Amino acid sequence: MKMDWLVIRSEAISFRIDRRVPLMLLLLGLTIFVAMVMNVGRGEYPISPLDIVKTLFGIDTGNPDHAFVIYNLRLPRTLVALMVGMAMAISGTIFQGLTRNPLADPGIIGINAGASLAAVTVIVLFPSAPIYTLPLSAFTGALLMAVLIYSLAWNGGSSPLLFILMGVGLSAIASAFTSLLITFGEIYDVSNALVWLAGSVYGRTWEQVFSLLPWLIVFIPMALILARHLNALNLGDDVAKGIGTRVEWQRGLLVLVGVALAGAGVATAGMISFVGLIAPHLGRQLVGATHEGLIPTSALLGGMIVVIADFLGRTLFAPIEIPCGVVTAAVGAPYFLYLLIRNRKK
Repeated sequence: MKMDWLVIRSEAISFRIDRRVPLMLLLLGLTIFVAMVMNVGRGEYPISPLDIVKTLFGIDTGNPDHAFVIYNLRLPRTLVALMVGMAMAISGTIFQGLTRNPLADPGIIGINAGASLAAVTVIVLFPSAPIYTLPLSAFTGALLMAVLIYSLAWNGGSSPLLFILMGVGLSAIASAFTSLLITFGEIYDVSNALVWLAGSVYGRTWEQVFSLLPWLIVFIPMALILARHLNALNLGDDVAKGIGTRVEWQRGLLVLVGVALAGAGVATAGMISFVGLIAPHLGRQLVGATHEGLIPTSALLGGMIVVIADFLGRTLFAPIEIPCGVVTAAVGAPYFLYLLIRNRKK
């Protein structure tokens, strides 16, 4: 039977992707562009899509206020939403592949809770710390949580169910300590932490964009390079070893990438949950389960989800603004229950 694959191979890397992937990436890219234009255009000072496109391409619209509103107020926020969604989606894809569990997600298995505890510690106890320390602290918290979960769940091998259960339990403990910090913190710092914990891109500026960007530049290519090893690990350790994969080494690298992306996303926008759960599932339906194509597809889906969630949060009950993390939770929680019911006998 002839397989419908595109194969890209060099001395260092090898990719095998479904032929649907390039077209799907193009369609998702266009959809994201439309969603971003809609998001940038809405607000107390509405701007037409044509004027937004003209401003982005440097064409004079006859209104100098357009450039200020777009570049200083709305575009950085929308870019942060896109980048955070991509980071969360890739992290979710990696952990679902590593655990061979469709319910794995950085938020559900406790990775985000570890990142949140570390980040809230910085926000509440060290409010004058430079902004670049927030992603570093969140990454450290997420990494420690991942190591702890793996250590406790390891019983001569990695059990997907035990991994999830350990993650849920440790997530509850981390959340309790986070609440404790908020209880005893200064009111101004606590207010910042609570808004951040809700999962919001409100007030994000170019500073956050450039703080998050290096993490994506480094770890997204690493995820793509390691995608074929993730395919092997998804088959089980014995099969992966049989085809020559250095299981523990590749697993460690993939955990590092997944934790780094989740930690950076949480540090930038707070607890935007369920994106890492939903995006990989949608991606598999669109392009199949091969990770070389699934990772970029999930990334664009995750970015699209958060951008649309931010748009809905700003417009559904305007002028009241709902954090985009609340919107993703409202959609993601029922979807998680659906997956639980569908997979209850597996």
